[in-house]
Amino acid sequence: MMLSDIIKEFEAPFLQQYQNRLLPGHYKALGAMKVCRTGQSPLMLAACSKCDQQRYVPHSCGHRNCPHCQNHESQQWLERQLQKRVPAKYFMLTFTLPAEFRSLAWQHQRKVYSLLLKCSWETVQAFSQNDKQLQGTPGATAVLHTHSRRLDFHPHVHLVMPAAAIDATKRLWRTKKSPDGKAEYLFNHIALAKVFRAKMLDALTREGRVLPVHHPKKWVADCKFVGAGDKALIYLGRYLYRGVIQEKDIVACKRGKVTFRYQNSKTKQFELKTIPGTQFLWLLMKHVLPRGFRRARNYGFLHPNSKRLMRLLQYLLKLDLSHGLAALALMKKRAQLACKCCGSKMNIVRTQIPALSVSGERVRAPT
Repeated sequence: MMLSDIIKEFEAPFLQQYQNRLLPGHYKALGAMKVCRTGQSPLMLAACSKCDQQRYVPHSCGHRNCPHCQNHESQQWLERQLQKRVPAKYFMLTFTLPAEFRSLAWQHQRKVYSLLLKCSWETVQAFSQNDKQLQGTPGATAVLHTHSRRLDFHPHVHLVMPAAAIDATKRLWRTKKSPDGKAEYLFNHIALAKVFRAKMLDALTREGRVLPVHHPKKWVADCKFVGAGDKALIYLGRYLYRGVIQEKDIVACKRGKVTFRYQNSKTKQFELKTIPGTQFLWLLMKHVLPRGFRRARNYGFLHPNSKRLMRLLQYLLKLDLSHGLAALALMKKRAQLACKCCGSKMNIVRTQIPALSVSGERVRAPT
């Protein structure tokens, strides 16, 4: 089921029902995804590399919430992260904002999301500096997610980080090793949640935000071993640029309702959820971030300002990056545009052609 078709069918009642909740970014996202790779979008002219065949192909919208677009950007982001690999065991830490704070997060998205990322990093930084084996500054790749598998509003942050740290004072590189015969271990998840809670509450109070009258004393954090980190980074990159749902997971659109599938995090089984079409569009719009907000950030020795340090570190540790780049093969490659006449690759020779000025063949671009 095409997302653009669903938007066209339910856009009018959706705008009428949710007009008091929509922000400018929501209108922009809706408009972009509605015409993405359709007859209403500008066209590109593709020419065959072997014969003289040409054809017109609709442009993609390029919006970061569109399930069609920015596959190339996702691959570039993953390649940059894999170029920063270090010889250490990797862990993925997750910090979740309790349900009682979701209304506050929705009303002040830019500020609360920023604090969520900042406090998550400050928590793991404090743990690394106080850890007996690490005693230094760690590095982490953090990604903000605002959705659950059911597409509900559920702000949380994932951090992928190596069990390693740099002691700048003594110029030492340290890694953490788990006790012999025991499971891989980095930090205690209960202690992480306590510190994160304290930092987040303090930050919100300093910003003058009114905290919920009733909120839990125990928050949720998780710390899981993820091997070399490659698959964890692929998982994060999957939702970084291409929206919160893939079109293959939209199962049906009938009688004013949309059915989509999701994987239950506990049973690992796929389940179906059916909701009114207008509510489905609202679920998607809830996860459109404020304009210019960076969902992914690097901290510590993985920060962009530490490129020279990273190169020196990789040289001294004699790290072979070719193994990490093999993870790119696990990502779905962008489909090539093939010539209908001879099957050869077609190249884009002209872009941004107004649709009204073309009367030739129009086809959907490969997804």
